[in-house]
Parts: sequence; C-alpha cells; structure tokens
Amino acid sequence: MEAKQWTVQIYITEEGDDTSARALLTTKDDTHLTGIGHARRNPVDQSVPEIGDELAVARALADLAERLRTVTAEDIAQVAAGPTSW
Repeated sequence: MEAKQWTVQIYITEEGDDTSARALLTTKDDTHLTGIGHARRNPVDQSVPEIGDELAVARALADLAERLRTVTAEDIAQVAAGPTSW
C-alpha cells in the first residue's frame, strides 16, 4: 500500500500590528489550494508577540479546510450526477 503525502506550507508576514498567514496545500498530483488568515494585535498587548502568528495561522488553516470541503462537495456532486451522455 502506497502512503500519500500532502504538504502544507505556512507563510507569515507582519506589518506593524497586522499579521497575515497563507496556508498552501499541495497534493501529489500538483493540486494547490490556499487558505488566508489575518490577525491584528492590540497595540497595548506587547507581551506575547506570537499570538498574532498563531491566530493568523489558525484562521488560514480554517479557511484552507473550508476550501477543501468545498472542492470535495463539488467532486461528490459531479460523481453523483453520473456520466454525461449527449
């Protein structure tokens, strides 16, 4: 049995109090899906700077999961419709 491997790469950028994250899913057949997340740090909270990264990444992964569910639902609908005959 062959194990399948999908890769998720996380890219985080910060600009001032704003943090953005992009989660890129790549499958073996070179399918790509991207999820996006954003967070804004409260200017009075400087004590734990990685909170913005964590929140932005969590939102990007949630967005990616939703996009993957959408693609899956479309694939299921296409299979359920059966072959098209003209």
